[in-house]
Amino acid sequence: MMYIDDAVMLQPYPDDPYVTPDTAALPISSFFPNLSFYIRMGAILKKAANIAESGNYTSDKWVTSSIDIRAALEKCGVRFTVEGFDNFKHMDAPCVFIGNHMSTLETFVLPGLIRPFRPVTFVIKESLMRYPVFRHVMRSRDPIVVERRDPRADFAAVMEGGARNLEKGISVIVFPQSTRRPALDRRHFNSMGVKLARKAGVPIVPVALRSDAWGMGGLFGLLKDHGPIRPQIPVHFRFGSPLAVEGSGKAEHDRVYSFIENCLAEWGIEPGKTGSQPAPGA
Repeated sequence: MMYIDDAVMLQPYPDDPYVTPDTAALPISSFFPNLSFYIRMGAILKKAANIAESGNYTSDKWVTSSIDIRAALEKCGVRFTVEGFDNFKHMDAPCVFIGNHMSTLETFVLPGLIRPFRPVTFVIKESLMRYPVFRHVMRSRDPIVVERRDPRADFAAVMEGGARNLEKGISVIVFPQSTRRPALDRRHFNSMGVKLARKAGVPIVPVALRSDAWGMGGLFGLLKDHGPIRPQIPVHFRFGSPLAVEGSGKAEHDRVYSFIENCLAEWGIEPGKTGSQPAPGA
């Protein structure tokens, strides 16, 4: 049974922007960020998976797990700045969130940012549905699954599954570019999200993010999506103003890309770069 449309009572972000409190970091956790975070993450995911397997993983619990992951990163010294809640939380219709994809961090953290204000699900790669423990959580959220092997099949899955969710009032998060190419690249930033919004007649909300504080490559040669935690790199999320899709949607696609590109430049990441150093002045 899916609980994605449950009412969410949690309102964890009363302020816009949200900025990590100076008191969030713990000295020992900051000194051993990888050990500290992955122990906490494992405990959070195990608890969530057990609840999901029992069929009781409600939207409130999804939000709580997401916030707990964010807090676990903050305990290690990672600092978040999240801006633009007001651009989507008062909307009276579902939308398509379109953002860049830099690491695993956004997959865990975005539910806690968006779901307190509106129902939402992801377009995700099929491999996440097979991850130990994590697969139980994702299956309970009824995501739209793509295999990233057949573009035509993926497009059909997103158009069909996305439209079905949007019709039910559930917003959809789309990452047009995979984490295999974490650097923003116009050639690989597809227009699938814009086409979904146009088909469903809903607005787009651009999402720019810098999340390379959670590295790629895998610790000790293991899961490639679970790399080192780098507290010296700030995390940024910024939600842009809603865009109505007109005509072919090419203008809106360009505006989404430019919004993300400009935000990344502000945060110290040059076009074509993944970013591995703190932004100037951070």
